Amino acid sequence: MATTAPRHDVKDLGLAPAGVVRIEWADRQMPVLAAIRERFERERPLAGHRLSACLHVTTETANLARTLQAGGADVVLCASNPLSTQDDVAAALVAEYGIPVFAIRGEDDDTYYSHITAAVDHRPHLTMDDGADVIGVLHKDRRDGLDEILGGTEETTTGVIRLRALEAQGELAFPIVAVNEANTKHLFDNRYGTGQSTIDGIIRATNVLLAGRRFVVSGYGWTGRGVAMRARGLGSHVIVTEVDPLRALEAIMDGYEVMPIERAAEVGDIFCTATGDKHVIPRAALERLKDGAILSNTGHFNVEIDIPALRELAVATREARPNVEEFEFADGRRVYLIGEGRLVNLAAAEGHPASVMDMSFANQALSAEYVVANAGSLERRVYGVPEEIDREIARLKLESMGVDIDRLTEEQARYLASWDEGT
Repeated sequence: MATTAPRHDVKDLGLAPAGVVRIEWADRQMPVLAAIRERFERERPLAGHRLSACLHVTTETANLARTLQAGGADVVLCASNPLSTQDDVAAALVAEYGIPVFAIRGEDDDTYYSHITAAVDHRPHLTMDDGADVIGVLHKDRRDGLDEILGGTEETTTGVIRLRALEAQGELAFPIVAVNEANTKHLFDNRYGTGQSTIDGIIRATNVLLAGRRFVVSGYGWTGRGVAMRARGLGSHVIVTEVDPLRALEAIMDGYEVMPIERAAEVGDIFCTATGDKHVIPRAALERLKDGAILSNTGHFNVEIDIPALRELAVATREARPNVEEFEFADGRRVYLIGEGRLVNLAAAEGHPASVMDMSFANQALSAEYVVANAGSLERRVYGVPEEIDREIARLKLESMGVDIDRLTEEQARYLASWDEGT
């Protein structure tokens, strides 16, 4: 236990004992990160570096923070979403592990941004984002801190989109490793982790039966694929809306119905956006919703559903259940919004299972190590996770599962490297 609590802004330090138990439970499901933490404790690859992390403050993130701390980093953590913080975990990080945390579940916008400011005030050498909010504040309002930064990492699709836009404009001030682009992240976290936890959040919030319902998934990237897969597994008739013809074609080949959102609005029972874009369910679609339609979002920001338009259309609102707001239209129809349109898997559930985040956060830890080791040669652009890191994480994960795989023989390796040996 920390001898004295570092600076912090959390709900209640008295919640720390419960948080410690939950962190330890998650740690048992995160053997890859535990192995990295053990090495980090010996080698201290991040020693002497201040690190500001803006992530969902969950049990899994706590184990990442412990790993970064074990590697020698001076870590400060703030929340990347106002509804994703687990207050007992935030308290445990402060009281038990001595990590400054600025995060309170349900914080208002002013508090949210004051917490990001606290992370920026740490004057980091490394940033670690989930949505690029710390990087955004540094680039817009706190450019005085840019010169000290070696580089950063980004966890999610939405953040990578923002950072690639900064790079395209020639304004990205330091190198970024796009953790989201690692195969051991997006193939597993986005598809299996988000798929399961999104359905978990919808069911926890509403207790509705998915079997027999028309479930509309907006966006057929890796996250949309995962949500569609799990919704179908529970018996839903899945409809996909897309703007990309290749992804739309893939959804059809995967057995889903594809149509524009305004048509889907007329028949859908449950909606989930998963695009990283704005107003994917626009006013015109909201006007067509059936009585009883349920709206949710599993993209990073609460902009995918046109919530201002939804409020304009409503003549009355009320809390129908915890995390569920009811909107009554002038003609008597009622529609329901889960978790303020924020990440439904964290607003109404516990986020991804720890065994999936094990790989995602292993990527974060090893990418931070990579940035420190290669800072002198990295340009101011967005990089993918090096393939050797991706493969090493996959190897460690298989090893932790007790799974062995074949290895190329010398003959096979020669054949794959040659051009002159054919039929």
